[in-house]
Amino acid sequence: MKRFFFLLLLCVLAPCMTAHRILLEAEAFSSKGGWQIDQQFMDVMGSPYLIAHGMGHPVADAETAINVQQAGSYYIYVRTYNWTSPWYEGEGPGKFAVCVNGKQGHTVGTTGTAWNWTLAGKYKMKEGYNKISLCDLTGFDGRCDALYITNEENEIPPLQISEEWRRQLNPVRSECRHFDFIVIGGGIGGMCAAVSAARLGLKVALVNDRPVWGGNNSSEIRVHLGGHVKIGRYPRLGQMLCEFGPSHKGNAQPAANYEDGKKDSFLLAEKNLTLLPNYRAVRVEKQGDRISEVIIRHVEDGNQLILSAPLFADCTGDAAIGWLAGADFCMGREGKAEFNESFAPDVADTLVMGASVQWYSMEGKEKFPEFDYGMGFNDTNCEQVTMGEWTWETGMNKNQILQAEQIRDYGLMAVYANWSWLKNHSSNRARYVSRKLGWVAYLAGKRESRRLMGDYILKEDDILKNVFHEDASFATTWSIDLHFPDSANHVSFPGREFKSSTIHRRLSGPYDVPYRCLYSRNVNNLFMAGRNISVTHVALGTTRVMRTIAMMGEVVGMAASLCHQHDALPRDVYQKYLLELKALMQKGTGRADVPNNQNYNRQSFVKVSKAKR
Repeated sequence: MKRFFFLLLLCVLAPCMTAHRILLEAEAFSSKGGWQIDQQFMDVMGSPYLIAHGMGHPVADAETAINVQQAGSYYIYVRTYNWTSPWYEGEGPGKFAVCVNGKQGHTVGTTGTAWNWTLAGKYKMKEGYNKISLCDLTGFDGRCDALYITNEENEIPPLQISEEWRRQLNPVRSECRHFDFIVIGGGIGGMCAAVSAARLGLKVALVNDRPVWGGNNSSEIRVHLGGHVKIGRYPRLGQMLCEFGPSHKGNAQPAANYEDGKKDSFLLAEKNLTLLPNYRAVRVEKQGDRISEVIIRHVEDGNQLILSAPLFADCTGDAAIGWLAGADFCMGREGKAEFNESFAPDVADTLVMGASVQWYSMEGKEKFPEFDYGMGFNDTNCEQVTMGEWTWETGMNKNQILQAEQIRDYGLMAVYANWSWLKNHSSNRARYVSRKLGWVAYLAGKRESRRLMGDYILKEDDILKNVFHEDASFATTWSIDLHFPDSANHVSFPGREFKSSTIHRRLSGPYDVPYRCLYSRNVNNLFMAGRNISVTHVALGTTRVMRTIAMMGEVVGMAASLCHQHDALPRDVYQKYLLELKALMQKGTGRADVPNNQNYNRQSFVKVSKAKR
């Protein structure tokens, strides 16, 4: 009889003893409110997160609902980060709270020196659907990666989240698709590579980890196009850019100037092109020395697509696909002797060009909160300006991939702290009384990270001595424009500069870059277009501007069509089908009926006097 009652008691208590666990990824919230998805650091974190980017004004709540099987008390842990902790030991500015059915828990986001789990509170939940909200309290870039919800007290999730652990709690769906050519990276180079190949008959997929196309030229980052098009040996190259390139010049201008809608229309018009926005490439599968599949993950719902093709193009900027595939790459500055470059340092180092967090202010009388988290601005070292464009550049002495979040965050901190000083303390603050922050980028505009090595590495001598190559293709026209820390900013913030300078070493004329710089030397079916092509650090100073990148993308699409036609690889185009590539470059893939609207932000060439005989 006692055993019967014991078993009966177990049956009654069993529901109360069952552990319930939910992993709620922040990017999967059904309504983001004013929070933004930040996917920039997935390579390091393994996941996107939500950021409350309100420029000092609390943003609207992100909301979703979860289905709880059993009513009771639940503990919610938040994976978050005090983003000012690398420079300041006190509480940070990114304060927010988790609300359940309207009840607000503890404030989080202001402590800790790394991404970690923080207890947001203990909450009563009902059986069925419960409303979960992220309630921003400052507007200063609080961030949330995930919520862990459990009815077990002191059950803290693992500090380092593995992909396996995430997928145990949140299984994902996978779907396979096959194409002739897959382009990863939706910036200017990727757009042109994809459309060029599609117009030549290939079934193409274009993958972008943002909802907006155009990369640095999008309304999210706001860098204007630079360099010449329709110039050099193949003057039809670049005509394609005239179809979607913005007509307006200027960095850090209002969003409309970057004409995102024109880019959308340009891509949607291509019947052979499948657009895959909001997908991030996370894994590569290989067969021998070739990529067989790229696995991409949706940045909101986490579901995966497995994309297969005989040909791929890495237009990610960071060379993410090449790196995942084991492609040879370089990063940093080569020493002077390696390629006999006069503009290179004496000894190789890790210095690179940095990333810009651009911003501008606008008319509007508005107070700005006190913001000082270790910058130490005063009237001597502050920037007395109402906007910041390309020169607001950070991270030149850091790894632009592994330390990318800290690089971006330092850029944000410099903007906010400088503006706070101008508004609240500057002796010249009357100038700023009737101004407010109008826009601050939270997506950093990168210039340099990995460069994939091809069968040829473009170097300084090629450009300055106008070395002839039989596989000459797109023309580079920008100066050798290598950024370095601004000297005055260096004095005020040694090793922590947030401003840059440059010296423009102008070219004597357009230089036609070898096609061999556009494919990997050891991953045999991988093209590249963008700032990740096969060049030295010095040569990158001229090839990295976006009109030049547009033309290299167009050439990559043409070469992919020849590979498809001849069942060939990128190297074969150089060795066997170069005449056919030249014919395509002579013709171009742009529409002839579109006028050239790309006549701004071009540099003149240096006139070189002929030597006296």
